[in-house]
Amino acid sequence: MPHLVILYTPNLESKTNMTLLCRTLADTMLEQRDEAGKPVFPTGGTRVLAYPAAHYAVADGKRDYAFVYLNLRMATGRSDRVKANAGDALLAKTKAHFDPIFPDNYIGITLQVEEGRPAYDGRHGNIHPLFPK
Repeated sequence: MPHLVILYTPNLESKTNMTLLCRTLADTMLEQRDEAGKPVFPTGGTRVLAYPAAHYAVADGKRDYAFVYLNLRMATGRSDRVKANAGDALLAKTKAHFDPIFPDNYIGITLQVEEGRPAYDGRHGNIHPLFPK
């Protein structure tokens, strides 16, 4: 953890580079620092995944509306200020990514930051050891 999951309408795929957005947002997450100047998110645990909706309906359907939903999920323990700063930074980068196509497209963007302790948290992997703390 943290995981940023992006759900979007597939009508955006021909208009923008979603892989570039994922890399930009992962880098933005890795740039975040807490009040003591320490990284907010572990390098090996940072993931950004984007999925086009197989089926969708946006608004009244009378135009080619697009939608992007970003959900950042993180474990507990970070201050409200740190969470807000991360959300602000991610939203700013997302807006900047879509700015070139905004004038000619109707796009809704929502970003939510969730924090919580899962009821179960199973993990397996070999990425974390690559990035010493």
